[in-house]
Amino acid sequence: MHSITTDSVINKAISYQEYKQLVTKLLSKGKTTGNNQSVEFTEYTKLNLHRMERLEKTVSINEELTNLLATYKKPLTWLVLVEAWCGDVAQNLPILAKMASLSSVIELKILLRDDNPEIMNNYLTNGGAAIPKLICLQKDNGKEMGTWGPRPEPVQEMVIEFKEAGEGDYRKFIKKAQLWYEKDKTATIQSEFLKLLNHWNTKN
Repeated sequence: MHSITTDSVINKAISYQEYKQLVTKLLSKGKTTGNNQSVEFTEYTKLNLHRMERLEKTVSINEELTNLLATYKKPLTWLVLVEAWCGDVAQNLPILAKMASLSSVIELKILLRDDNPEIMNNYLTNGGAAIPKLICLQKDNGKEMGTWGPRPEPVQEMVIEFKEAGEGDYRKFIKKAQLWYEKDKTATIQSEFLKLLNHWNTKN
């Protein structure tokens, strides 16, 4: 399977640090990323930036995953679709960046979802443009190895249950998801990527 992504798409993607700088600059102007520039989304973005910075300081990658990343041989590009107002992006992107930083052959590249609908529309989750969405590519030939996202599986199951239940209190759901992330302490996403990395390593 070959990805619809091209060299030009990857070349315009930005690094994690460039992404944070962009978000900081936009917030200084009272703005956020994406098509929705409401006050509510800007406030979410402020909260998310603080959340990301806290995770950067506190996250610890487990020994097994650290060793795998340090010895990983297959050069990969992790292309991640995001928006700054998204809580799941704030909870997971710093972990992806930390994992990539522990490998000499994995490069994390970031694209804004709303600026790249032609990419996002090929990686929908149950018909929705849910983020973050990671597309794993072989660096040498651009071949797609697989995807991850938009969130750890237990949270995704919570989202599905919430939507199937019909009209519920979305703010209460957000708080419930936040409590799950705090309790999990990134253990689930690390476990998921341990399996994914081993699987991608066996693919041609």
